[in-house]
Amino acid sequence: MDIKQIQELIKFVSRSGVNEVAIEQENFKITIKTNQAPTIVQATVPAVQVAAPVATAAAPLPVAPTETQAAAAVEDTSKYITVKSPMIGTFYRSSSPDKPSFVNVGDEVSVGKVVCIIEAMKLFNEIESEVSGKIVKVLVDNASPVEYDQPLFLVEPI
Repeated sequence: MDIKQIQELIKFVSRSGVNEVAIEQENFKITIKTNQAPTIVQATVPAVQVAAPVATAAAPLPVAPTETQAAAAVEDTSKYITVKSPMIGTFYRSSSPDKPSFVNVGDEVSVGKVVCIIEAMKLFNEIESEVSGKIVKVLVDNASPVEYDQPLFLVEPI
């Protein structure tokens, strides 16, 4: 089994939701385990207190600019393509700490260009862009863990 087959097996295991896979061949044995546990989400709704209205002749308050800017930012991202993580692992922007990042905000990328590395089980997987365009935003910090299908970059298509 070569490295590409192992990488494909890791991708398959991360997508399938299986917790463990073991393969044995003549001179080769591999076991892949994930730490995926059932996720339990609990949400509590805080109690809302309504104050009694105060009768004043004051002018209406203007809408906070941060609300309109946030709404505009949400609308702007719809025209971008999201580059997502194909696996679970640790996200790295460069091949080593002393090397420059593969891509930065404003850089042009084409299909097949390496945009980052994701380390999974001591294997460093180069992640290639599946779209052509300009990097608008890097959504993940360097050396931080990422999940399968987690957004990594926003790309403005050319």
